[in-house]
Amino acid sequence: MAQRVYVAVGTKKGAFLMESGPQRDAWEVRGPYLPGQSVMHMAFDQRTGSLLAAAADFWFGARVYRSEDAGLTWDEPVNGPRFNEASGQKVEKVWQVAPGRPEEPGVIYAGVEPASLFKSTDGGVTWSHIESLNQHPTTSTWNPSAGGLCLHSIILDPRDLGRMYVSISAGGMYTTADGGQTWEPRNKGVRADFMGTPPFYPETGQCVHHAGMHPSNPQRLYQQNHCGVYRSDDAGLNWTEIDAGLPSDWGLAMAVHPHDADSIYVSQAISQMEHWPHDGRFAIWRTRDAGSTWQRLSQGLPQTDAYLNIHREGLTTDQENPCGVYIGANTGQLWTSRDEGENWSQAPALFPSISSVTAFSL
Repeated sequence: MAQRVYVAVGTKKGAFLMESGPQRDAWEVRGPYLPGQSVMHMAFDQRTGSLLAAAADFWFGARVYRSEDAGLTWDEPVNGPRFNEASGQKVEKVWQVAPGRPEEPGVIYAGVEPASLFKSTDGGVTWSHIESLNQHPTTSTWNPSAGGLCLHSIILDPRDLGRMYVSISAGGMYTTADGGQTWEPRNKGVRADFMGTPPFYPETGQCVHHAGMHPSNPQRLYQQNHCGVYRSDDAGLNWTEIDAGLPSDWGLAMAVHPHDADSIYVSQAISQMEHWPHDGRFAIWRTRDAGSTWQRLSQGLPQTDAYLNIHREGLTTDQENPCGVYIGANTGQLWTSRDEGENWSQAPALFPSISSVTAFSL
């Protein structure tokens, strides 16, 4: 059992850190850190014990910050991911930051807008653009979604150092088996109804909202998509739609259970135009049988006039047993559950609009 459990909270006006004992029944809130900056995502690097923050600064642009003391102080980055000047492109935002595997010291990946993947091999001091992805012949099918043309959901296969997955809104999921030298789409069975007469199944162009892998079974992938919720049992070669039983096929956030490959959590809204729960009754939905059935989890969540939204990185789990589940809303509320979503409590702070929540233990 962990000594301390943390939730890193990225908001549009800075970063915060919530800390609790192993029972997760009382939370202390620290921050704001990086005040005034839009923190899109935060990640804990198990290899070094450092905390990473993908932040956008109006004056200095998008950068990745590092803290070695659980957020108390932050290293000032020399620079962030940057395109070659000759490209004429500018990194608008860093949407996700992902530490490399234990066998890859110093490696950090960053997914940015416009949709591109960057890699650092020195802990974020310098960055290189993995141009091979943007040279794929299907990039003509990529188009900005409502949040911009962004790359997110960087998934590293824990058993295969050459294998990783990335998702693009809107472009679909891609994978590499050779460390980023070559890429191939993995979207068979995933709808993109906004591109043609429904149901429309193109090779690429899908709008993935969030994707995840279960670490004990790298063949098992899930994704929350603009057009449904999906499961793959063969590393993304084929996808099965699993949203029957959910109130809609539209949502942004998803989290994979840390110990059970058949369990995930999703947050569903009414539609792409109405980003709030049906009837203003907020709930998280859980499956324990890989999407065959779903349970509505709402004990302790607002059930009247809850016109809020959960962004793509706004739902996460910790590694404890039973696992904790955490939800951060665009309206600033954050809810915690220490019993796998059965019961919820609101955190003792009203944050700025929340972009991401990330849980880790020490």
